[in-house]
Amino acid sequence: MKAWLAWSSGKDSAWALHVLRRDARVEVAGLLTTLSAARCRVAMHDVRVELLLAQAESAGLPLHVVRLPDPCPNDEYETAMRAALEAARGQGVEGVAFGDLFLEDIRRYRETQMAGTGLAPLFPLWGRPTRELAHEMVGGGLRARLTCVDPRRLDASFAGREFDQSLLDAFPPGVDPCGENGEFHTFAWDGPMFARPVPVHPLEVSERGGFVYADLAAGDAA
Repeated sequence: MKAWLAWSSGKDSAWALHVLRRDARVEVAGLLTTLSAARCRVAMHDVRVELLLAQAESAGLPLHVVRLPDPCPNDEYETAMRAALEAARGQGVEGVAFGDLFLEDIRRYRETQMAGTGLAPLFPLWGRPTRELAHEMVGGGLRARLTCVDPRRLDASFAGREFDQSLLDAFPPGVDPCGENGEFHTFAWDGPMFARPVPVHPLEVSERGGFVYADLAAGDAA
């Protein structure tokens, strides 16, 4: 099956790419990403577009971008996504994969959104215990940084930290190790899904709209 992968720039979509590439039934043919048109950044993850492009280049896959207004009413989002899915069908794509882990309402929404498109929704990580999955990612060579933290769920000091064993050990009780309840979002910069690292370093940490963001720039810190 020829498929696109919904690409957030974070660890879950990156690990989904790794898993799909080991599945002989699936050929990942492209990455599908939504960007804030005003900020030119990945929604919620707040990742700069140049870092997103570097990820796609290192993954060896074309990037298909859907630009959205900010804020984006749901009807405009759905219209833009329908157009993207129609374009996928026109390129012979048969399915779209998502890195969702266990939130049933999100899965139902995606399945409803894709109903009637002729595209099959794929969930390669679905149902995996998240503690086990987080350790598998770290042990498997995935490297990522936290770009966004919800301070109502996780202390703001975690913004900008590496997603590694020390981070997993530092999470307080009740925090999902993969951040699936919205505790945090990440940028994946290295791992078996990439031909080469996409090195980044954190700049300033700021609060906006009730979330704490760690801005990342390309390259190693000076």
